[in-house]
Amino acid sequence: MVSQITSQIASFLQLGGPVVMVIAGLSVIALALILVKVFEFLFCRVGSPKRARAVVQLWRLGRPLDARRHMSGPKSAAEKSVATTLQLVESRVAKPVIEERISVQVAGDLHQFSKGVRALEAIAQIAPLIGLFGTVLGMIEAFQALQSAGSNVDPSALAGGIWIALMTTAAGLAVAMPVSLVVTWLEGRLENERVAIETLTSALLMQNVPTAEDVSPAFAEQPIAYAH
Repeated sequence: MVSQITSQIASFLQLGGPVVMVIAGLSVIALALILVKVFEFLFCRVGSPKRARAVVQLWRLGRPLDARRHMSGPKSAAEKSVATTLQLVESRVAKPVIEERISVQVAGDLHQFSKGVRALEAIAQIAPLIGLFGTVLGMIEAFQALQSAGSNVDPSALAGGIWIALMTTAAGLAVAMPVSLVVTWLEGRLENERVAIETLTSALLMQNVPTAEDVSPAFAEQPIAYAH
């Protein structure tokens, strides 16, 4: 069974030529990126801010000890931003300083999580174009053969050349469609993460946070250490 599948794949690649081989290589790269990013998003809870939301709720209910305990070992960008905000608020850091430090931290975290998504998006866009390019080349060859044959045209040979040419477009679309769906899912998760960060940190900063005049510069420069 395995040898039969392998032989079918080999014959498919041979018929499609270099263009199909390039698309096959892109599909392997896309599959590897998809597995890495899906595992990363699920493991780090990207786009699933339930834990961070529970921490904010505990804090607003006046249970800071439970909030800190629940926030130990943050993984997602939302969890890290909430943990950082809590530490800065407890250290009596001014609200503008908190917002600036959270903005810098969130930009770095979201950039880290978005790595690989752009590559998948590029593969989803370029795979159909490569397939179409292969089809155009195949059609040119088919009509060149038709011209060379003159009056001795074999319709079956022409049809065979055309369906082989169209195969590259089908291969490109077969790669692009599932990759596009995965990219949409990943980008949706990242957008959920951005919205969660904005809403949850704003909810924490609505509490009584000191102004810049009430805080000494030493507090504003303290490094953030996450609990594990």
